Amino acid sequence: MKVFRNFSDYTSQKPLALSLGMFDGVHLGHKSIIDELIRIGRENNLETAILTFWPHPRFVFNPNEDLKLLNTLNEKKFLMEKYGIDTLFLKEFDEEFRNLTGEEFVRQILVDKLNIKYLIIGYDHSFGKNKSGNFELLQKLSKELDFEVEQMEAINIHENNISSTKVRNALLAGNIKEANEMLGYSYSVSGTVVHGKKIGRTIGYPTANIETDQVKLLPKKGAYIVEVFVKGQRYKGMLSIGTNPTVNGEKLTVEVYILDFEGDIYDEKITVAFRDFLHDEIKFEGLEKLIERLDEDKKLTDEFHF
Repeated sequence: MKVFRNFSDYTSQKPLALSLGMFDGVHLGHKSIIDELIRIGRENNLETAILTFWPHPRFVFNPNEDLKLLNTLNEKKFLMEKYGIDTLFLKEFDEEFRNLTGEEFVRQILVDKLNIKYLIIGYDHSFGKNKSGNFELLQKLSKELDFEVEQMEAINIHENNISSTKVRNALLAGNIKEANEMLGYSYSVSGTVVHGKKIGRTIGYPTANIETDQVKLLPKKGAYIVEVFVKGQRYKGMLSIGTNPTVNGEKLTVEVYILDFEGDIYDEKITVAFRDFLHDEIKFEGLEKLIERLDEDKKLTDEFHF
């Protein structure tokens, strides 16, 4: 997959079948658009492309907002390539770009610079200054500028439209299975293993303390069953997101106990994929009660069918 941050670096080899949007999470609704792009591309000898924005435009409009995303940039690239996209455009949402009207964006960017021949948008997508671009405008311009346009229907699960917001809300409520169902894959978090307080090793549950990307959304505080990927191997794990209230912790940490694993993995990059929610964060009366619950969580994790 080719990646371009500037339209000026791109020279069209073939006309494009393209879709645009944030694609945060690259969930099943997004995948339906990607699958349709690939089908159209094959049938019409077009390259497939996604035009998305990095950083998220909301960081530009609301710089003080503590927005968390479902994907880091590397995760988004990985998923786009995995699903078969040929070209990814990562546009910075700068002042010049944000002032383009919907019509100017279509004429100056999509047609003149990117040479689109087929455009697919989501069921609720608008674009351009003051959201002046929509499906009706695209239908009108497509006839004049010689491209085809298609608007995809929403993808439903249990009679609910899938959206990045709904995935985010499910994760923040600890509804891991619901979030994963909408994503079409297990929500994951990656990071570097750093030194923590090392309390876990004193009670028989040594944990890897993971330093995660600041922009990445973490599910709600609590304990989870996870898959752990480290040094090319896969393990079962039980993960805690919280402040360790039993030992009067204050800083939010992400810690994972890896079943059937021994070794030093400080400074290693690891990934955890969330599979199920165990329970909310609990402040126990003492370490003995904490160990009892950890023993129970370990049993549940060991019995979980991955």
